[in-house]
Amino acid sequence: MLVEAERLSRATGLAFEVIACDPALADTAQFCEAYGYALADSANTIVVVGKSEPRVYAVCLVLADSRLDVNGEVRRHLGTRKASFASAEETEELTGMVIGGVTVVGVPAELPVWIDARVMERTSIVLGGGGRDRKLVAPPAWLLGRPQATPGATVEVVEGLAKR
Repeated sequence: MLVEAERLSRATGLAFEVIACDPALADTAQFCEAYGYALADSANTIVVVGKSEPRVYAVCLVLADSRLDVNGEVRRHLGTRKASFASAEETEELTGMVIGGVTVVGVPAELPVWIDARVMERTSIVLGGGGRDRKLVAPPAWLLGRPQATPGATVEVVEGLAKR
């Protein structure tokens, strides 16, 4: 994952920072409290699943002070009648990452990445680092370079993907 992040930095020309953290404090609220970051400057990476045959998946990035609109905007984007959060097992199987460390960097190219528009308003964001022992801090524009870092990947900024 850090190799993908470094490739992304070269592709975008924007730097990122890696912050080591206690894996027991990797969940966003605990991390922010322990390390002094605001929830409004932190983002959660969430894998969602459209309940259809075959199942369809996407990766969403929303600010930690927001709630992902799974039954509205996410479901519409997936094009399914029902949608939900992917299980921890599905998330790990699809991304190779465990909850608390999931990041949009390095996810398989076949998983579309949808970023809530509010994320792009921040100066920088804290997001998962690929494992529970680290976080990444980067300007949101850095995320838009992901297609160059992961060939074939798609990234879309979505208005209203999350609610406050």
